[in-house]
Amino acid sequence: DALPISSARKDPAAPSAMGVSRRLLLVSNSTLHGAGYLDHCHEHIQKFLGQQVKRILFVPYALQDRDSYAKTARQKFESLGYGLDSIHESSNPAEAVRKSEAIFIGGGNTFRLLKTLYDNGLITEIRKRVIEDGIPYIGSSAGTNVATISINTTNDMPIVYPPSLGALGLVPFNVNPHFLDPDPNSRHMGETREQRITQYHEELNTPPVLGLREGSVLLVEGDKATLLGVTGARLFLRGKAPTEHLPGEDFSFLLKDP
Repeated sequence: DALPISSARKDPAAPSAMGVSRRLLLVSNSTLHGAGYLDHCHEHIQKFLGQQVKRILFVPYALQDRDSYAKTARQKFESLGYGLDSIHESSNPAEAVRKSEAIFIGGGNTFRLLKTLYDNGLITEIRKRVIEDGIPYIGSSAGTNVATISINTTNDMPIVYPPSLGALGLVPFNVNPHFLDPDPNSRHMGETREQRITQYHEELNTPPVLGLREGSVLLVEGDKATLLGVTGARLFLRGKAPTEHLPGEDFSFLLKDP
């Protein structure tokens, strides 16, 4: 069933009564200019996954050519010492999630990704595995978008229509990956990213939006969130002026009930 955005907001993915905490690594982008696939964050990935995880379940649904995408991801994770299984190769995607040690959802079109997660009945399955069982979740770009409360602040075109914009709800706020600062020398007359996020916050009860620049990463461990990477982030709160934040800053306050 589609997850209503309102219900996701009321359930901000707090650690369960069993003491298992969510562990998320939310990456703005897979490839940074001048570097290879996941090169800019592979040290964060290795530290995050550690040595206990042996195999990754990859979700390539955001791109059409899933075979090629899985090959790229497999090569990278194998170079880091991890095996990788792609969910599109499984005859039972839900069972693949239930058996997974860690999940990595890659980038591409966020609408296509979310629709396919709904079509395969994976929203509840992934959420349960990450929130209740505490397995590591890595998202990049679109994979970061779907980890949040909704995909309202994606940069992508709605090329398909998911049953809801409500996403996995692993955190109770929105992210804008690939956040771009306004170029004062540009002659482009369209809205800036900041203006579009401001338009979102003109609607009632809209949650915070964390603008993650390319090269930035948000680490979530239980009720603690920390900005990693090299480029920093810009935070947007409804009715308030945006604020600038540097790598190393604590964002745990975003994990509390809105």
